[in-house]
Amino acid sequence: MFTSNPFADLTVFLPPLVMQIYIVLMIFAVAAGTIFDVLHKSSAKFFALEWAKSKAAAKKRLSGLDLTGLAVGTILKEVATSGEFCNPMRRISHLLMFYGFLTYLITTIVMIFGYPTPATPTPAVWPVLWNIGALMILIGGYWFFFFIRVDVAYEGHSPFRLVRADLFIVSLLTSVTFALIWEVVQTADNPTATQVAFGLYIFFTTLLFISVPWSKFAHMFYKPAAAFHKRVEEANGSSDLPRPADVQNIRR
Repeated sequence: MFTSNPFADLTVFLPPLVMQIYIVLMIFAVAAGTIFDVLHKSSAKFFALEWAKSKAAAKKRLSGLDLTGLAVGTILKEVATSGEFCNPMRRISHLLMFYGFLTYLITTIVMIFGYPTPATPTPAVWPVLWNIGALMILIGGYWFFFFIRVDVAYEGHSPFRLVRADLFIVSLLTSVTFALIWEVVQTADNPTATQVAFGLYIFFTTLLFISVPWSKFAHMFYKPAAAFHKRVEEANGSSDLPRPADVQNIRR
């Protein structure tokens, strides 16, 4: 079960081209939703003004090599290792979801476009990685949802109390949960149950990708940009934030 391509069996009731078009549409939905979010919240204008402000107040001119080094540092710390999280549990949870989602997304695309039918046998490594990625998302996501969320862990609210900020995590978890349910149901050789499980999987997956303007999905693009800008301000001397040493003196 976990070594076979679940998408190849869709050919029983769905042409491979349909899922391939669906993937393209979801990529477009994320791009369009992010652009809409940027324009609606004037994020691009905000960053442009901040860059101009930083450049005008800079005490040191940075070279292209300096900026490249800052960009690499941002990728290694804020993106690859989630170094902005001080709470180790939150950091581990985030990394599980981040790398799980990348693995799950890449293997989904590979299986749908590279091995769309049973006539094109799928190497076992792809469905295995797909399941590993899904389990990483669920472990990190449910851990975060029930135990680490600020309003649950520190404000005492019920984990079942939902606000708009929870749209991303809830749609992600339900999408991946139904993906695994659909995979398991396929082995029961019950076409109706398989189609119902697949329908729920597609519904929540679609919700995940079309809700970008109203969820935290776009934050994965904003956070690296904000972290890079902060590094540039610290490097060129335009930052108005207190240095760590100054913060310690203030506390004393």
